[in-house]
Amino acid sequence: MHNQLIFLVQIILGIILVILVLLQSKGAGIGSTFGGDMGFYGTKRGAEKLLFYLTIIIAGAFLTMSLIGIVFNH
Repeated sequence: MHNQLIFLVQIILGIILVILVLLQSKGAGIGSTFGGDMGFYGTKRGAEKLLFYLTIIIAGAFLTMSLIGIVFNH
């Protein structure tokens, strides 16, 4: 039961992580999606900053769940 739950959570976190990374791809930022000028490098603001931190949190959760899965499988 635990292994199935851990596996399901890993799949969900993995899908979310892929989506978040794709949203942050170079040249496809949220600012440029709505017509903003991304011709120069600036600091992350608003939604881009939120996506950046959310990606870090989800990646950490994915890593943690992977380590927990290793511990429970052995």
